[in-house]
Amino acid sequence: MKVGLLDSFGARAVPYWEAFLRALELEVVRPALSAEEAYAIGRDSLPDEPPHVQLALGRVLELARTDAVVLPGFAGVHGDPWGEDFADVLTRRVSVLPPLVTTPAPGTDLAPVAADIGQRLTRNAGRVRLALDRAKLYAGTGRGAMPPLTAASRATVAVIGPDALLADPFLSGPLRARLQDLGLHGVFASDLPRDQVVARAARFEARSAGEAELQGALGLLEGKSPVRGVVFVAPARDAATRTYLKGLADRVRKPTLLLDLDPDDQGTLAPLDGFAGRVQVGASTRDVHPEDDA
Repeated sequence: MKVGLLDSFGARAVPYWEAFLRALELEVVRPALSAEEAYAIGRDSLPDEPPHVQLALGRVLELARTDAVVLPGFAGVHGDPWGEDFADVLTRRVSVLPPLVTTPAPGTDLAPVAADIGQRLTRNAGRVRLALDRAKLYAGTGRGAMPPLTAASRATVAVIGPDALLADPFLSGPLRARLQDLGLHGVFASDLPRDQVVARAARFEARSAGEAELQGALGLLEGKSPVRGVVFVAPARDAATRTYLKGLADRVRKPTLLLDLDPDDQGTLAPLDGFAGRVQVGASTRDVHPEDDA
């Protein structure tokens, strides 16, 4: 049996799932197209959807000849149908797809879900038990060290957005490069230790796991003295996430900027120029939300 395996949406457990599927004696196929090529395929199929959805769709379509595609779930904000059940929405929007098998979003105990997936794929309980034992070395703990909060001669800004966007090098790469060019040190929510994000998120009320993650990341970084401002980043064409991030930005006392990240329009990064000047001189604390007054 040939099974595709995706690493979309900032998935952190891909090594576990690859080890588990191989231990099941399945042929595991990983995407070979570049991110640019996969994104173009997905964009052509669903032109009005957010970029992380388009990129993942391109990856799925690349693996259309497999017997099934295993893809990670991701935590969306309340009102985002893709975050609630990506595989279900995708199969209703795109007709010719291989069977999709969704692994849990971060923070879920992997073994019970893996046992169910393994049984569905192989119908062999003994092989599943052996695979679980071999893969547990890759389960990880989610613990890690905080990324550096300072960099020489650079003002530090927190970058808050969904892992599905910020953890992907293709989608967030231009933003990271622009921050560097402007003399800013960006501390990205997707780079924070997961256990600390979860612990901080427990202090807040949230309607979804995605909202809890965003609040937890903001709570970890906003109060840090080196952090001079906060950049909130929503995927382009994702109204639910943008609305939620704007609500968070409205409560932050430090300078803020709300961006819509679009791989097809690097002009969306232009507001960073003025924002950099504000945080580098510690000027006004007035929030900046491009397009809100349009």
